Amino acid sequence: MTTTVIDTQRAASPHWPVPQERRTVTVLFADIVGSTALVDRLDPEDVRALQRAYFDTVAGVLHRWHGVVEKYVGDAVMALFGARHSDGFDAYRAVRAGLEIQAALDRQPLLAGVALRVRVGVATGEVVVDLGSAVSGGHGVASGAVITTAARLQEYAPPGAVALCAATARATAGLVAQHQLTPVPVAGRVSPMPVWHAVGLLRPRADRHDGPLVGRRRELATARDQLSRAVREHSPQWVSVVGPTGSGRSRLLHELTRALATVDGVPVRWCVAACPPYPDQVLAPVAELLRRLAGIRDTDTPTAVRDRLTAALTPLFPPARVAEAVPALEGLLATPDGSAAALAGAAVCRDVLLRLAAHRPLIVAVDDLDRAAPAVSRFLHALFTAATTRALPLAVVTLHQPHWADTQPGPTRRRHRLPVRPLTPVQTGRLLRHLLARAGRPATLLDRLLPLVGGRPGHAAAYADSIVKGADLAALALPEVVRRSVDAELDRLDGEQRAALMAAGTLGAVFSGAALDRVLGWTPGRSAPALRGLVAAGLLLPRRAGGYAFAAPALRTVATQRLPRALRAVFGSRAGALQRDAGSAAGVSTAAGVAGAERTTAATARAEVVRLDAVRSRSRRLNAAFAALAATGTAGPAAPATSRRHLPAPTAAVAPPAPVPGIRRPPAVRRLRAVAPPGDAAPKRSATLTVAGAGGHGSPSVGRPPIATREVPAEPSDERGTVHAVPRPPLIRWSTGLAFPA
Repeated sequence: MTTTVIDTQRAASPHWPVPQERRTVTVLFADIVGSTALVDRLDPEDVRALQRAYFDTVAGVLHRWHGVVEKYVGDAVMALFGARHSDGFDAYRAVRAGLEIQAALDRQPLLAGVALRVRVGVATGEVVVDLGSAVSGGHGVASGAVITTAARLQEYAPPGAVALCAATARATAGLVAQHQLTPVPVAGRVSPMPVWHAVGLLRPRADRHDGPLVGRRRELATARDQLSRAVREHSPQWVSVVGPTGSGRSRLLHELTRALATVDGVPVRWCVAACPPYPDQVLAPVAELLRRLAGIRDTDTPTAVRDRLTAALTPLFPPARVAEAVPALEGLLATPDGSAAALAGAAVCRDVLLRLAAHRPLIVAVDDLDRAAPAVSRFLHALFTAATTRALPLAVVTLHQPHWADTQPGPTRRRHRLPVRPLTPVQTGRLLRHLLARAGRPATLLDRLLPLVGGRPGHAAAYADSIVKGADLAALALPEVVRRSVDAELDRLDGEQRAALMAAGTLGAVFSGAALDRVLGWTPGRSAPALRGLVAAGLLLPRRAGGYAFAAPALRTVATQRLPRALRAVFGSRAGALQRDAGSAAGVSTAAGVAGAERTTAATARAEVVRLDAVRSRSRRLNAAFAALAATGTAGPAAPATSRRHLPAPTAAVAPPAPVPGIRRPPAVRRLRAVAPPGDAAPKRSATLTVAGAGGHGSPSVGRPPIATREVPAEPSDERGTVHAVPRPPLIRWSTGLAFPA
């Protein structure tokens, strides 16, 4: 099935170097129950008015949750979530939209007492999306089997219900209350299709942090030092823990709360809240801080809530102030929607935290602050500024992703950014070994999982969890939770940066900017700005030897899989041509290196004029050194007996030639042309040219064939007694590299 989608809610770059992508999207399909009978009994004008009211209501909800609305087909509405922009919560937004549509239409008359009942189906799967058309605000095309699945799901949903497929149920587990139904048969499918019903919303529970903490000692020590300083010096500090999804930010916060329970014997109170995705109310995290502060549970009655608030405020405020503050705080807990009453309650909550810090050191921590509304950041800024003015022992800890930037208040010395780096391979191996042991799986899987994790603890936990749930060990596919987070990282990029990542995935583990330009068909240097932006975003790592590498293996996997098959084949063909060109260039370079080495060897083999008295002086020094070694008994067992006898004056010495990169050749023997000093007798008119041995350890006569000699007629000497052909005896080489004639 092919659908045309329209979305004018998001503004994006009009230029997409890769116009189509394979994407995982969530499809919502809504249809009116009994529309045929309803139309038959209504006047056409009433039908038109009813349809307009219905479509306006549904479209308003879908756009508020960033859904891309399809052309309306009859009385059915289809929308795509994540068609060109994913935040990792596409399925959650679609389910929230479906529940809100049902709440807006369920038994509420839209026209002259006519109430509509609708069925909603939500399915998640892979489609091909035309990004170029969709991003420009016009019509885009999405194709895939998941669209048919969503349409079939709504047929099996009861009126007023939201039916979910298995993938959508997994993506919203822990965020949406679900009820699994009996699998239903679907035409064209062999096995029945599992179906879940979305019942309502859940308050996200805190993640489990069991097991040992691997790595993070440096980050933990740095954060502990800054927070301890705030307590000791009554100097408020703001610590931002920054890292991508799966880096272990929340685990680091959990360890901080355990490691910093006291400072110099003074108890420290922690007040921690987490920001859920798309909270119902903008001040929900502030209300969560208040619940943690007063110990309020979700099951408490209004009377119990009032009693707990009164007990928490009584030690801090006078009775009159307590009587005024409790109703304001109750209003904040009931409706933290950003209204005037909720803002007044937030101001009272801020005063409560400041009073508490004056009595006892306090650390306020907010996890996933990048999900919160700006009102939460303003609340924390006001709290920190007031604590700084009053010199209170208070600290603020915020956790967020690298792309999110918050203007922190106060001077620079009070603000600290703590990046959470990837684990080292050794640390990742320790974590995987622990996770596999806890899951009862063999440690032999460690070698296969280690290159897939990329130093992110969350990715390691996701792979281990998928194995426990029965993942195919032969394939070890990318876990869905990892894919969702990586999709969100990719979709925060502009068109050229995203295209650069997708094309780079076909080039190998390490690639260069020049190779990327050739694969994309760009002019040389065009990819440089995109690559710099990807390095700044932490998605690519520059290599010292040149080139770039992906920061996480999952990033390369998802980026490459987004390419359509035809475009992936084109990029792969260009990458293969680059490898062949590189191989040919390497062969030419090797041949040139061999030729250069031969020329160097020939040059070093030429005769060099050296005076004989200098050679004899060197020989005497060597004889003295070996005599000293023989006297002290330090000569190694490999030293030949002849080395301790008096050595004749040499007529040749060896110096290794200059090394040639990439060429391993035995050093050539340097020939010396001996010159007799004044008063010496001239050499004989004929000389024997000796072929030098290879220069191995020990005596050259052991285990070697006799040295070949040949007669070389000597040229007539000049008045200085110069000899142009001299004997070259075999050489003895020690492990120290010292060579002398045998």
